[in-house]
This record gives sequence, C-alpha cells and structure tokens, in this order.
Amino acid sequence: MKIYVILSFDGENMENVYVGTDEEKALGFKAADFENCAALFVEIWEDGEKTDDFRLEEEQA
Repeated sequence: MKIYVILSFDGENMENVYVGTDEEKALGFKAADFENCAALFVEIWEDGEKTDDFRLEEEQA
C-alpha cells in the first residue's frame, strides 16, 4: 500500500500537513490550502521505504 506524505514548505521549514493513502486527495492539495506555504512537496512510501519524492506543481489556469 502506498502512503502519501504532503510537506508544506514556508521558505525555511517543512511540516507534514497530510499523511494518508488517498492519492487523489494527496495530489489535489494546493499551496494556498495552507497558511504561510510557499510550496508543497510529496513523498511516496511503500513497504516502509520512500519510493518517490517531488514538488507538487499546481496547474496553471
């Protein structure tokens, strides 16, 4: 099972803002959803090991 960890970056620190198995919810967050958030990052964990990490890019309208 994949676990998605969403990290909020405020320019200096990172904070876990979501940990769960719902991929659609995890990848649907936007920086504006969180106070003082400059960027969001995703870590994907599977079987106790981090298998991927990337910056969550927002789609431009």
